[in-house]
Amino acid sequence: MAISRRAVSYLDGQTPLNGQLHCNSSQRGKRPGILLIHGGAGLDDHAKYQADRYAAAGYAVFACDMFGDGVAGNRDRVIKCLMTLRDDPSKLAERGMAGLAALSHCPEADGRVAAVGFCFGGLAALTLARSGARLTAAVSIHGSVATTKPAGPGAITAKVLACHGALDPHVPLQHVTDFAEEMNHARADWQLIIFGGAMHGFTHSDAAAGATPGVAYHAVADERSFAATRAFLADAMA
Repeated sequence: MAISRRAVSYLDGQTPLNGQLHCNSSQRGKRPGILLIHGGAGLDDHAKYQADRYAAAGYAVFACDMFGDGVAGNRDRVIKCLMTLRDDPSKLAERGMAGLAALSHCPEADGRVAAVGFCFGGLAALTLARSGARLTAAVSIHGSVATTKPAGPGAITAKVLACHGALDPHVPLQHVTDFAEEMNHARADWQLIIFGGAMHGFTHSDAAAGATPGVAYHAVADERSFAATRAFLADAMA
């Protein structure tokens, strides 16, 4: 199986962004799309690996760019960008919708689309769902589930899945409980999976235990969350 990668330049207003479309080049015809949203490091090797993973599962995967030029790799700029987007859900949703628009113009995508995000990207995927964006599904994997702008009844039309590490100190249990209450209040079609023994960033195979407090790779949670997300998306896209 060969996974092709194609650079895609697009705009959020006046902000130039640069993403990558990942597809199984041996697969013919159109297929469901995934907007894959990177974590706090930007469109890095982890995000590209995950995009390849879902492309191999049969999706047209657009690994979007939430930062723009000159941000990734510069700690001060990354933190400023993350805080700006995190603290303004409307701006975060707009940046994500720019990625959805770029994906919609890719000839490989058939119009059905899900957002799948990791860490910061998980927050972005849930923010898109809360905004009422035209999504079939939204998946957060070890992402923040807290929000300053909770969804009202009927606002969320996408099916929602959140994958959470039980030992994640960056997403406390109270946030998870508040998320569950929010989803119920919004009358969303939602699921939550908590993986025992897993901390934050459990899909990052290069995350050494102890290097960053509260962050560690967990192979079982990684594989189980991938399997659960594939099954969830297959059902949602049917």
